[in-house]
Amino acid sequence: MPEQTISTPPGTRVVVSIPPTLRRFCGDHDQVEVAPGTVADAIDQLHQRFNGIRDRLLDPSGNVRGSVLIFVNQEDIRFLENQGTLIRPGDEVSIIPAFAGG
Repeated sequence: MPEQTISTPPGTRVVVSIPPTLRRFCGDHDQVEVAPGTVADAIDQLHQRFNGIRDRLLDPSGNVRGSVLIFVNQEDIRFLENQGTLIRPGDEVSIIPAFAGG
């Protein structure tokens, strides 16, 4: 099956890259576009479109799970403003599963 993207006019949206482990919760899309705002807004938009994805990204307290890393333009949001990090048109948000082990 070819990789899929939900599209909107170029330059007006933020691209969220969905890791393979979460694509089944996002209609098998590898990228989804959301409106600018904050990382929290992007998670809310993903949840509205793909019910249940928020539970995979956030713990019951609403914090990003320890098993998930989120980057905005290759910057870890933990070192920015966490979920309050602003995302602007043309930005890329990457959701990365954190792996442990040795």
